[in-house]
Amino acid sequence: MNKHFTLAMKMAIVGVLGSAMLSACRKNDAKVDNSTPTASSVVSNEDSLKYLMYRIMQVTYVDGGRNKTTNLPTYFWYNQVPQLDPSASIYATADDLLATMKSYSVSNGQILDRYSFLDRTGSLSSSLQDGLSETFNKVSATGTYGMEVSYASDNNGKTYLYIVYADKNSPAGQKGLNRGDEIVAINGDSNISYDGNTNVQKVTNAIYNSTSVTLQVKKAVSGTVANYTLQSGTYNINPVLFDTIYTVNNQKTGYFSFYTFTNTINSKGAATLTKSTLDALFSKFKAAGITNLIVDLRYNGGGSVATAEYLDSAIAPSSAAGKPMYYYKYNDKLTADLEGTGLESSVPFPANTGGLSLRNVFFITSSHTASASELTLNNLLPYMSVKLVGDTTYGKPVGFITFNISKYDSTHTKQYLADLYAINFATENANHAGGYYTGIAPDEPANDYINVPWGYRTDDDNLDKIFNYISTGSFARTSANARVLTQSAANQRAAIQYSITSPKFNGMVDYRIGNRIH
Repeated sequence: MNKHFTLAMKMAIVGVLGSAMLSACRKNDAKVDNSTPTASSVVSNEDSLKYLMYRIMQVTYVDGGRNKTTNLPTYFWYNQVPQLDPSASIYATADDLLATMKSYSVSNGQILDRYSFLDRTGSLSSSLQDGLSETFNKVSATGTYGMEVSYASDNNGKTYLYIVYADKNSPAGQKGLNRGDEIVAINGDSNISYDGNTNVQKVTNAIYNSTSVTLQVKKAVSGTVANYTLQSGTYNINPVLFDTIYTVNNQKTGYFSFYTFTNTINSKGAATLTKSTLDALFSKFKAAGITNLIVDLRYNGGGSVATAEYLDSAIAPSSAAGKPMYYYKYNDKLTADLEGTGLESSVPFPANTGGLSLRNVFFITSSHTASASELTLNNLLPYMSVKLVGDTTYGKPVGFITFNISKYDSTHTKQYLADLYAINFATENANHAGGYYTGIAPDEPANDYINVPWGYRTDDDNLDKIFNYISTGSFARTSANARVLTQSAANQRAAIQYSITSPKFNGMVDYRIGNRIH
């Protein structure tokens, strides 16, 4: 095997890279310098992946444009990781090595890196960048059903299985399945109650790891029960699950539920469905003259940072134009060579910021609200009235520089190995507030009743509390403004958090620079 491997760098970066990086990395391939000694020879694809991943994160790389070795480890916590032998037999896979490296990212006894991972299929790139559905299931590359499910419980502890959302364009959405619909049987099997074990795995396999499934569903609104047979498929992602305009205390209030930050511009430089959908949505809000906005991010784990910047510029007041949107914090090696690498220290609000005259923006959050979602709301805090309602967010104030790792075999054939997503920097808002590894707490706690369809203002605890704030200036309820429930407490179904583990991506990526260097 050749001593020198080739690293195909897709500089898909959370943030904005400057022209210096572009001129330095005109080639798709940047040679990896393997001068650091290792204890054994790299012979297999897995050993190659371990070796290349370790060097990218911990040592250095040869810049393809300047063709010289630079002492620039890319991992945010590189200086806390001791020298390791990536080819050692104790690391059966590159994932094992990565897990060991992540374990050294300790601060105050807490491991901070819960995020770095390897994508061995490369499907995430096309999903986030081009707005095509991600291939979740392990059985086939034919796509997904396009929905998320969760268990919930009532006041007596009985459990239920609900659809928490479905993309309008997905196989589930096209069949009319949506939030609040109860799944009462899967493939004729009604033994699906929550047990934390066998039933959970059975449901997980049926929803996320199969290519065909038949669901018996009780509809949220009508209460009718019917069977729905779904085939997994690919589709153009529509990240807006629901939107409407309410009138609250004579104030126009816009609302939309947003479940993923798919990119606004695809790999060919064309506007995606995400951009056209958001353009139309904010045009509608502006025409209606809304003075309050509710952004529902309770199931949004992040995605493209370009879309986060779009939302921030659309929501922020025009007075924020030209001012810092957010700052970066890199490791000491990258920080010392920002000019040479082309990495920027901050991102400003664009000149076209504004368009809405908002008194408040409310974000509905949960423990699933992560990454680009947290970036979006944190960026707005220095510039306007921002209120969080729901639950504490996931806690991910850090981002990736992603690398497409490949090698050439003995026949000079290029072999793809994996995409590396390892943490490279943290973000802070204009007030230098960040570091929310344990999440961002809400201003007002609220329950997530997942049997309540989108937009049901009297039964959605989050919306009800927000409307009370708009009307009275306070989230607190008094006897004078006690809520009149249309749904009895006995029928409220609170989500059991993380009762089912979804394979959905959690993070944020910027593909703009990658598009320009390919």
